[in-house]
Formats: sequence, C-alpha cells, structure tokens
Amino acid sequence: MQYDPIKRRLGVFFNASPALRKLFYRLLDLLFLRAWYVKRELKRWAAMQHNGASVLDAGAGFGQYVYFMSTLNPNWNILAVDVKDEQVADCNAFFKTIGKHAVRFQTADLTRFREPNTFDLALSVDVMEHILDDVQVFKNLYDSLKPGGLLIISTPSDKGGSDTHHDHNDHDSEAHGFIDEHVRDGYNIIDIQEKLKAAGFSKVDAKYSYGTAGSLAWRLSMKYPIQLLGISQLFFIVLPFYYVVAYPIAFVLNYIDTISTHDSGTGLIVKAWK
Repeated sequence: MQYDPIKRRLGVFFNASPALRKLFYRLLDLLFLRAWYVKRELKRWAAMQHNGASVLDAGAGFGQYVYFMSTLNPNWNILAVDVKDEQVADCNAFFKTIGKHAVRFQTADLTRFREPNTFDLALSVDVMEHILDDVQVFKNLYDSLKPGGLLIISTPSDKGGSDTHHDHNDHDSEAHGFIDEHVRDGYNIIDIQEKLKAAGFSKVDAKYSYGTAGSLAWRLSMKYPIQLLGISQLFFIVLPFYYVVAYPIAFVLNYIDTISTHDSGTGLIVKAWK
C-alpha cells in the first residue's frame, strides 16, 4: 500500500488551522493502537517525574507525541528530531503558534545524532524499521541519555508487522505506520533486546503488541479505508458513515488488545534503561 500520498493530503487539510491540527492528533490517537501503548508508557514514566525533564523524540513525524508529552508536563524541555526538513519547519511553526516554547524541532539523521548525557527520556515510534544502521542509532541514543534514562521504542515485530515488500500479509499492522519503505521485516524480539544490550543498555524489557484483537482492529479502522482511498478519493465522502459502524468495534478490539498479554503479535513495545 502507498500510504505517503494519502498522508500528505490529510496533513495539508488538517494543517489549515491549529484547531484542525489538534483534531488530527486526536484522530491519530483514537485510530492507531500504537498510540494507546505509547501513551500508556509515557504516562507511567511521567508519574515518576517530580521535576522538569529533558526529552528527545527521535523521529517525530507530525509531532503528535511531542504534543502529548508537552501536555503531560509543561516544564519538560522537548527536542524533536526528524530527517525531513519540511516536516521540521511545519512542526516548529505549529508549536510556536500554540505557545509551546519548551518544544523545539530540528533536522537530524539519527545515525549521526548524538548529544551525550542530555536526555532523561528518549522516544522512538515507528522509526527503527526504516533505518539500516540501527545498531549505530541505538548507541547514539544510549550515549544521549543521562544515567538512569529510559528509551521507549514502538516498532513492528517479525510476526507480520511490516509491509516492506508486499501487501499480502493479513497480519500487517498499523505498527509500521504510514510509510511503506522498510529496511527490515520487523524485529525479532530477542534480536532487538540483544542489540540494545550490546549498545550499552543495562536492562531491556520487550513485549508484543497487536495480538489477534489489535490486528483485526487495524484492518477495520485503517487498512480497508486506506485501500478504498487508494482506489478513489471519492471514498472520502462515505468514510464518515463507514466509521460510524466500524470504529466502535475497532475501539473495543483495541481496548482488549491493551489489557491482554500476547505470546506473539505484529508490534513490539520495548523499554531500555541506561
């Protein structure tokens, strides 16, 4: 599936005003199960922070997680990096408009980005599957964290979470996001833990997400609508009616996924401590 053209069209529409941009973030949070998992981990970490913190979003995209973190604690200093200049400029303009002065975006290549002992938390959502030299990125993120700092990663697993080559796998999940060019077919859960420990992390905890319920919710809420939009933009007209029926089902399935323990799944939530 070619997600990028649809993503760009949606981005242009919702960027028309700050209110629409915030609505866009809210829709992403509702539709994408990865947001449920990531935001839960961020809330848990935030609950243990009593003072200001320095936070890195490594691969910020539209900036939806930066926005969420800025609402958790206005005293956090957040640096968000992304490889796309236009996306960085767009996010800087938006966050300046809404008065989030503790947030800054900059263009950076994660294979080269390194700010030693700077951040209390680093976040990487659906990024590592796009980077060939992932080992170097893990080392850079380790170096950039303060002692005791936490890295949170959301990424596809090797159980069918990536659409690197084809779109025939019935288990493909939103865990891979809106980009269709991956350099690996998801991570083996043991492999990513070993790579992080080799980079220096003292403790690594990796768990599957997107079990049976989550994968079904993804197909209902995202895969099928995007396939229709890929055929014709006229399907935008019927999309609201589709979601009236499909989204309540997907919502319940997403909730079931988040409260379940998965022996396998198409996504991974990984936490690593320096």
